[in-house]
Amino acid sequence: MSVVTTTTTIETGSVDDRGELLHADDATAQLCLSLVRLEAALVERGLGLGAVTQVRIHATEPGSASELVELVLERFGTGRAAPVVAWVSAARHEVPGMLVRLAADVAVTTPTREPTTNRPMNRRTDMNPSLTDTSTLRDAGTVHLPGDPGFEAATVPWNLAVVQRPAAVAVPRTVDEVARVVASATALGLRVAPQSTGHGAAALAAGSLDDVVLVRLHELTGVSVDPAARTARVLGGTLWRDVVAAAAPHGLAALHGSAGDVAVAGYVLGGGLSFYGRAHGLASSHVRAVELVTADGTVVRASEHDRPDLFWALRGGGGGNFGVVVAVEIDLIPVPDVVAGMLLWDLSKGSEVARAWARWTADLPESVTTSLRFLRFPPDPAMPPFLSGRSLVVIDGAILEDDDRAAELLAPLRALAPEVDTFGRMPAAGLVDVHMDPPGPVPSVSDHAMLGDLPDAAIDALVAVAGAGVEIPLICAELRHLGGALARPGHGALARLDGAYALFALSPAPTPEMAAIGESVTSSVVAALAPWANGSLFLNFADRGVDVATGFDADAWARLVEVRRTVDSDGVFAAAHPIGDRR
Repeated sequence: MSVVTTTTTIETGSVDDRGELLHADDATAQLCLSLVRLEAALVERGLGLGAVTQVRIHATEPGSASELVELVLERFGTGRAAPVVAWVSAARHEVPGMLVRLAADVAVTTPTREPTTNRPMNRRTDMNPSLTDTSTLRDAGTVHLPGDPGFEAATVPWNLAVVQRPAAVAVPRTVDEVARVVASATALGLRVAPQSTGHGAAALAAGSLDDVVLVRLHELTGVSVDPAARTARVLGGTLWRDVVAAAAPHGLAALHGSAGDVAVAGYVLGGGLSFYGRAHGLASSHVRAVELVTADGTVVRASEHDRPDLFWALRGGGGGNFGVVVAVEIDLIPVPDVVAGMLLWDLSKGSEVARAWARWTADLPESVTTSLRFLRFPPDPAMPPFLSGRSLVVIDGAILEDDDRAAELLAPLRALAPEVDTFGRMPAAGLVDVHMDPPGPVPSVSDHAMLGDLPDAAIDALVAVAGAGVEIPLICAELRHLGGALARPGHGALARLDGAYALFALSPAPTPEMAAIGESVTSSVVAALAPWANGSLFLNFADRGVDVATGFDADAWARLVEVRRTVDSDGVFAAAHPIGDRR
């Protein structure tokens, strides 16, 4: 027995059973009644709120958008099971006085019986039992199969635009559970895809997951700090915000990314680019040891002295190709406080500011790591007025200098008279919030390239596709300054970043139609800067399916493929960026 999942749409409005409008000209009341009728329609179908994957609010009053979206999110909650909520402007509705109508996409699972003959599988074809007819996986721990109440919620990644449909999803809470799940999946002839928060899930979901057990590690969390050794041991699903908070009381900091809700393991093993990067290099070079579950369910430790080839491959080659990473031990740095913050201007000054930043970054000490972004914010009363509904150019980052030297370095940028200037000394733990990344999951698409240099012509090209006056649904076009320690050989498969700047473009994708537009928009930004791209990629920034070999030099790639063949000879593990020919 298996299940087929289909999507149906339920439309509701503020009308009674005779079709007569209730709560005329009151958008909030109409929305509440529409939600009540939606829930009643779900109950009639034997479904709960968790079956709803997307809600579109068709409304005639744009000014109420933020309030109505917030009401829907409040009703559904903001956890992993929350649907994508989109606002659709409507000129009018069929019923006079109606201001709001809801359209909800609902996932419906229907049991089906498959033929008893074996279905071909990506890895091997000797076994394909019907998962609902066996207790093997269920006995391994918290495992959800299609049709189970917890299945849909457990498959939702951080990027809400991505839909994952694995054969099963496991949510282990202990290392032993991880080992049992992997061993059980392997015995059933299934592959395994490790995933923590689900950042970067788009590339994985682009391939078939029909024979994959998705292992979500967000319940396997914890961090312990050794202040004397300046290290932290971090369990597989732990987020950066928790590590930062644990290190701060000891006057220590970590080479974390720009968002606190990214999981440590995926970030550091993929390379890890932080606002300390130009001074300290890639985060992967600061990994001391990795504990992972291999294809036979064995927990192994990789370090400089234990399984050194595997340890080399994990640092920059990622963990998903070699096993399920259940813990990493990382170095911490003695940074109790730091000069950090942002400078902000209207996007109409984008060309002037970007040109000045490019010249400024050309001759900076390694103590300074910054980024420049063209940002577009939707109107939102919950945002500060200087952000809501505005298009901006922002420079942010960190400076590992004393206050006087930091002020001296910032002087050329401050001479451009920013509207907002928050640069100043702050506790190191505050750096994780400086970049203003979204505080929770969002639906989006992105694209990326590595640039060799940034002449005026490159700035002009960026302004032409993403600057003021360009009407595109782009959240951000970002340039991160590289070089310094990031360019010098470190440790592991990804020893350094080849490029002076990293380009990253992000667009909202609340609906499939918007996702298609976003792919075009972000691709156009990358294409505009193509003359200055060097052909390499930083895989932590690559959310689409790419030629993974372009993330490494030729020797490192050949060695990675060999390690993969040695550690996972049957191709059990499915990764977002697969090494070798296995997918």
